[in-house]
Amino acid sequence: MAAGRHDDAGTGSEGAFGGGGSAPQLPSQWHREADIVVIGSGATGLPAAIVAREAGASVILVEAEADIGGHAITSGGNVPLGGGTSVQKKYGIEDSPDLLFRDLTDWSVVGANGFPDCRYNDREIIRAFADNSAAAFEWLLAHGVVFVDKAPDELGGNSVGNSVPREMHCAVMDWPMVQTGAPADPAVRKTRSSGNGLMRPLEAAARKAEVEILLEHRMTRIYRQMPNAGPVLGIAVDHKGAPLNIRARKGVIIATGGSTGNIEFRRMFDPRLTEEYCGLAGMPWSDQDASGELAAMAIGAALWGLYNQTGEFGANVTKAGLIGCQYNYRNLQWMPGSRVFARARATGLRVADWQDVILVNMLGRRFYDETGGQYPANNYNSIDPYIQGSWRNIKNVKYNPNNFLNAALAGIDDGHNGGGPIWAIFDQDAVAREGWRPTPPQVDIAAGFFFSANRLADLAEKIVMKYQRVAMPPHNLEATVARYNSFVETGVDEDFGKPAPRYKIATPPFYAAWATPVVHDTRAGLRINAQCQVVDLYGRVIPGLYCGGESAGGFSQHGLARAVCQGYIAGRAAAAAPPVEAMLA
Repeated sequence: MAAGRHDDAGTGSEGAFGGGGSAPQLPSQWHREADIVVIGSGATGLPAAIVAREAGASVILVEAEADIGGHAITSGGNVPLGGGTSVQKKYGIEDSPDLLFRDLTDWSVVGANGFPDCRYNDREIIRAFADNSAAAFEWLLAHGVVFVDKAPDELGGNSVGNSVPREMHCAVMDWPMVQTGAPADPAVRKTRSSGNGLMRPLEAAARKAEVEILLEHRMTRIYRQMPNAGPVLGIAVDHKGAPLNIRARKGVIIATGGSTGNIEFRRMFDPRLTEEYCGLAGMPWSDQDASGELAAMAIGAALWGLYNQTGEFGANVTKAGLIGCQYNYRNLQWMPGSRVFARARATGLRVADWQDVILVNMLGRRFYDETGGQYPANNYNSIDPYIQGSWRNIKNVKYNPNNFLNAALAGIDDGHNGGGPIWAIFDQDAVAREGWRPTPPQVDIAAGFFFSANRLADLAEKIVMKYQRVAMPPHNLEATVARYNSFVETGVDEDFGKPAPRYKIATPPFYAAWATPVVHDTRAGLRINAQCQVVDLYGRVIPGLYCGGESAGGFSQHGLARAVCQGYIAGRAAAAAPPVEAMLA
């Protein structure tokens, strides 16, 4: 292919917020073209591509990674689409678009810690979701997605509405799981929920529809007629070092999956989330690198719904569920057969009982009750009794703040914003009780996420790794363990109220396992309207640019439903749009 100008595949950051009269930065050559160009092959990108292609548009989908699926394929496959689906009707559950809309915009719904799930949702975006939710569910059924054969429930729900159950679960079926590299046990293939059961059927549907999928093509720039004016014309990508310009005759759809993996971007919402929060959910399969947001902002796009990222509800940040490994999200365990296990490096040790460990900060000191959990989230029947929009709903919530995550992120008063590493400390007796094997590949010793020693002082001195910015004083760890052991003797945790501490840490060898909180959801992103068109800083639609899922803002709900539904909306809207030439005329 012919090479373009030196700036053809640049980031486009120059003139990002400049005036609309600046000189355009356009490619000298288009190497490929299609009606619709989709960036990302996750739960937004694949539905968008299939819908647009089946509406008659030609589609090129670019994916940065070596396989499809994004964050979604690593998920639990829980899809809370409602509003009156065929399965809801089958089980006598009365739902409607209006009921769903009111649920997801109810100002009176708060969690046990007082934070509101739905109060700051964009009502235009929620109205579009509510009106298209049932249709998107039926569309999934028609495109090969098999759901576990049972009534909708609340399992895995997160800010999905209080009135009726809506959660459905994608059956893994015969598809190999990305976590293991192998299919599930035949006995559970129709009953086990997995993101594989969502994304592999959609991949098959996309290929059947003749969507052109370009793997290992990383978008580096979105081209617009002028830096802050005119329609979007296409994108630049990098394919293993080779630049490529792809023209979009009708539109570009951003489906890049959010921003949790971009440290400086996520810190706009929470300054505490510095580099040590490296156990991102979904990685190392895919990175949520804010590439779509940044490329759109460079041509004038606005961000939206920022409180939904900052608010202490849902799974924006979670407690580690696996310890001794970098990728320690509680609902995703990488196994040696996985294609990405060489990058994951360890399975981690799943904690069955937090009584078996204590958690300490960089200084070797406890900071909270180890049995503390997550931020809460509204779900079916979370508030009981519940009346939509009633001031009494707040009074019916039993206030029960859980500050484990805030305590973990608080830091050690050394002038840094980040809380630093959190280490699970335990002994050989705990290993026996939990049934752990504290050796590779269960734990990651080589990269510094797991340490052991026969003396606590030696253990503290061994904890040296890139995120441990200060040395752990050995006497601190010794004193912390001695004090905790005294609480086991008395049955009372005088420091943090851990319920009846059960087990002393006394039998060598002693262990320190990475147990730092995990960054998960993206709930703030680009401003969009009901048609998933991207909106600029002046409230104007950017012609030819669409976005959905975790890269879009204005919608606080966790997970797959908003991604699928917005992909469904964006694909239809982009396919029905006039060609760019009509906008340029």
